[in-house]
Amino acid sequence: MRDLDLTTLRLYVSVCETGNIARAGDRASIVGSAISKRLAQLEEQVGTPLLVRKRHGVLPTAAGQTLLEHARGMLDGAARIERDMQTYAAGGHGQVRILASVSAMTESLADDVAAFLKQPAHRSIHVDLEERVSPEIVRGVREGLASLGVCWDAAELGALQARPYRSDQLCVVVPPGHALAGRKAVRFEDTLDYEHVSLPVNSAVQVMLQRQAAQVGRTLRHRVVVTNFEAALRVVRAGLAISLVPREVAQDPAAAYGLKLVALREPWAERRFIICYRDRQSLSPAALLLLEHLAAQAPT
Repeated sequence: MRDLDLTTLRLYVSVCETGNIARAGDRASIVGSAISKRLAQLEEQVGTPLLVRKRHGVLPTAAGQTLLEHARGMLDGAARIERDMQTYAAGGHGQVRILASVSAMTESLADDVAAFLKQPAHRSIHVDLEERVSPEIVRGVREGLASLGVCWDAAELGALQARPYRSDQLCVVVPPGHALAGRKAVRFEDTLDYEHVSLPVNSAVQVMLQRQAAQVGRTLRHRVVVTNFEAALRVVRAGLAISLVPREVAQDPAAAYGLKLVALREPWAERRFIICYRDRQSLSPAALLLLEHLAAQAPT
């Protein structure tokens, strides 16, 4: 297969998003016939139909939907390359991309990165932060999508190297009046009698909680699955479920919402975070500086 043309892919994505070649042409200031010609060449290049022509527009085929997903990824990568190069052209001295778990982002990472960037010696360094679940963080760092990853140390790192970062303490958040609200501390097994609001099932903490429940012959019942801790606390506030979240995240919102924090009496309730990377030799000078700054925040 010849190299795919980014301009054609960009037009293809626009056609799929608008569902109409003419509207995609208006968006790109190109006549529809020119787009149709490019799409025909693209279908010939990949060797399979990509679009189904309907009376009032077009729809991607199964192959077309797959290409659409890949095309969006390629265009996003090209945009990142352009942005990074513009940084250097404008006199920037470094670009560092970090993938981080929701816990790390919510608790301290953003503040630690901000403190790093405020130092005069680092003013020409740019840092991109992107939230991912732990398996995606490890995969992204391994595949070179990011220089650094910040995740829970329970993640399977494979050949990646790691440095300690911060830690947090999981606790149980319950609405006032809940059966557990009057307890100072509970075992995880005590929470399994109640429905939970949880983070995505492939996140490291949810995988661990499912495993812990299985070890005592129980299951973790999900009533609601959310993508961030703020949403989890709102669900608890509504009285729909309880949740296990880091005390560092829950303390202020719990006080504002009138929620109760109950200590979790388990050896794994204290979570340690790490900074993972492929190897020091592959890190840019800017990434090395940021790695050392973040590692310095680890408790002694």
